[in-house]
Amino acid sequence: MTRAFLIVMDSVGIGGAPDAAAFFSGGVPDTGANTLGHIAEACARGEAEAGRSGPLHVPVLDRLGLGAAVRLASGRAAPGLDAAPEGLWAAATEASPGKDTPSGHWELAGLPVPWEWTYFPDTQPAFPAGLVADVCRLAGTGGILGNCHASGTEIVERLGAEHLRSGWPICYTSADSVFQIAAHEEAFGLDRLLALCAGLAPRLHAMRVGRVIARPFVGDPETGFTRTGNRRDYAIAPPEPVLTDWVQDAGGRVIALGKIGDILSMAGIDEVRKGTDAELMAHLADCIEGAPEGSLTFANFVEFDSLWGHRRNVAGYARALEWFDAGIGRLLPRLREDDLLILTADHGNDPTWAGTDHTRERVPVLCAGAGQGSAGLIAFADVAASVAAHLGVPARGPGRSFL
Repeated sequence: MTRAFLIVMDSVGIGGAPDAAAFFSGGVPDTGANTLGHIAEACARGEAEAGRSGPLHVPVLDRLGLGAAVRLASGRAAPGLDAAPEGLWAAATEASPGKDTPSGHWELAGLPVPWEWTYFPDTQPAFPAGLVADVCRLAGTGGILGNCHASGTEIVERLGAEHLRSGWPICYTSADSVFQIAAHEEAFGLDRLLALCAGLAPRLHAMRVGRVIARPFVGDPETGFTRTGNRRDYAIAPPEPVLTDWVQDAGGRVIALGKIGDILSMAGIDEVRKGTDAELMAHLADCIEGAPEGSLTFANFVEFDSLWGHRRNVAGYARALEWFDAGIGRLLPRLREDDLLILTADHGNDPTWAGTDHTRERVPVLCAGAGQGSAGLIAFADVAASVAAHLGVPARGPGRSFL
């Protein structure tokens, strides 16, 4: 028997998506976006010195093949990432027509998105009147705040005081197929916010909006507002079985770390563990120590994306990469002989790019426990097929194993 660990480094793209010109952030096409490459270049120029210093230092990921994957994906070298790969590595290209979280994760789990998502226009108001009326009815309020495209942290700072005064929820969206509701965890109530999002989700899902996200926060206008760890995603359920279902149906246990359970609407999930990325690293260590034979541990480390990519903070993103590299370096020696660990990503979020949205990019696929060499350019769905092949369970999607 064997075990598998599939780890998504949320938004750690490596450039080179062949259809990037069809996707935009801040009104600029994503052609040339390269999250990892541009961070490495900024570090090498001494432009990412806050809380760290010098060239980007991710020796563990580089030895697994990260620098080689950047070169293959984008045709450009990332400064300081020039190690000879010691693992099996590849660069993956997404087929789904989106650069959002569900699209990337569904396809990594073997199911390319079979439809076009619905996106809200970048206008104000952004939402149709009937949807706003439903929010007000379910929330018991006379209106909503926001009703626009916005950065989550920015809109809470801007409208938090008015939210406390009026009691109206803050509703906003982004370039992703998403409807987000921010509300004060104490004044509005966390249970009330979660019930509001759960009540709205069926209508939004029927519209092919991928997620309704509850964004609770605390604080006050004097000291500032801070989002809490009680975020909850209400995502459309995958319309067909995905990797987690394949493993569960074959009798294997599936452990979801972070927001994986939310993204997949608990399809094929036996156990969920959440927390900050630091807490997730500890959960991953526990799973490496004690997950049963035949199991899949599927994790998402979100803070690259949520704390640094969307906020266009290059130094913060670099610090997070270096922290993650050190953490993974401590865990790799603890893997069992027959374990497979795959590190990948779901999209890009280039902190040097225009706007605040995700960027359409290829992603790295770095494997420990699968030998050495290049698997070349692969599809996102090939990741799921490879995990299934390693675990000896039937794969039902379009992907092909690269193992």
